Amino acid sequence: QVQLVESGGGLVQAGGSLRLSCVASGRTFRLYAMEWFRQAPGKEREFVVGIRWSGLSTYTADSVKGRFTISKDNAKNTVYLQMNSLKPEDTAVYYCAADSERVIFRWDEVDYWGQGTQVTVSS
Repeated sequence: QVQLVESGGGLVQAGGSLRLSCVASGRTFRLYAMEWFRQAPGKEREFVVGIRWSGLSTYTADSVKGRFTISKDNAKNTVYLQMNSLKPEDTAVYYCAADSERVIFRWDEVDYWGQGTQVTVSS
């Protein structure tokens, strides 16, 4: 099993920045990729960014391209989501995810989930 623990959410004004962290523990040697998804009220959970466990490749949704960046600290088994130029429409619960075989872009195919962290962007 793999456990994921997120931190770093909160309230920020539009145009501001936040950095989310996700620490992976357990059988991390089985992991191929990690992702961040988000879910706004009344909407489906959506892919935001992803990174291979090696850290060599990243993937970014068009809606956040140029504003959000994913990175990984291999020594700490930690993935970061740096969010800049935040907009009110970025308000959502952000979930860390991990997968064993490939980078996952659909929420219903994810292997492991964190508990989620709330990000609220005020206008």
